[in-house]
Amino acid sequence: MQHQPPHILGKGVFKAALSLTLPIAMGYVPVGMAYGVLAGKAGLSAVNVLLMSVLVYAGSAQLVAVGLFASGAALASIVATTFAVNLRHVLFAAAMSPLLRGWRKRELAAFAFELTDESFALHAARFGRGDRDKGLTLTINVLAQASWVGGTALGLLVGDVMGDGRAFALDFALPGMFLALLAGQLAGPSQVAAAVAGAGLSLGAAALGITGYGALAAGLAGAACGFGVEKWMMRKPV
Repeated sequence: MQHQPPHILGKGVFKAALSLTLPIAMGYVPVGMAYGVLAGKAGLSAVNVLLMSVLVYAGSAQLVAVGLFASGAALASIVATTFAVNLRHVLFAAAMSPLLRGWRKRELAAFAFELTDESFALHAARFGRGDRDKGLTLTINVLAQASWVGGTALGLLVGDVMGDGRAFALDFALPGMFLALLAGQLAGPSQVAAAVAGAGLSLGAAALGITGYGALAAGLAGAACGFGVEKWMMRKPV
């Protein structure tokens, strides 16, 4: 049986969640600012820009949607493209569902709504250590989204000063932060194989102009590669 850490209550859960969420927030705030700047300059109202961060809460999809909106794309095209960009969340659900047995439906809904690439990486590492505290998990998600919405608001406020944000390297903050989270999970050959295969295929797909479905296929292939290496190591004589 896996060891379950004692339940953290009140201020304790907030303090623990804040500490764990800080690396994510450090990436979300600058990228959220970049989104706020770009969305404001694309002609979206401040209310709509903030509502996207509250209701959509998907950085890549929001940035893609803003670009399509600015180019005059049809609504159906924007919806279809952002749907393809977020198909990777199917993988997140498949990986997390066995670890959330016993959760109530409304808790699962809240968890799924606020799950992102980075929070998924953090929770996967926590759950792997046996830390599955429900209150801590949900608080982490709330704090992560709060940092994204806060960054969006800052971007709207300082948009005229910052331009598009590229001069401040804000567009690198999110991938840089995600790489830092990934590095903490490379505990063995199977994880390294999955990461290398997934990254290589994802870069290849991007070079060919395949983004949404390419990321999904790369994730599946990376997971399969890691699983294969794990099976091979189990059969290998010591």
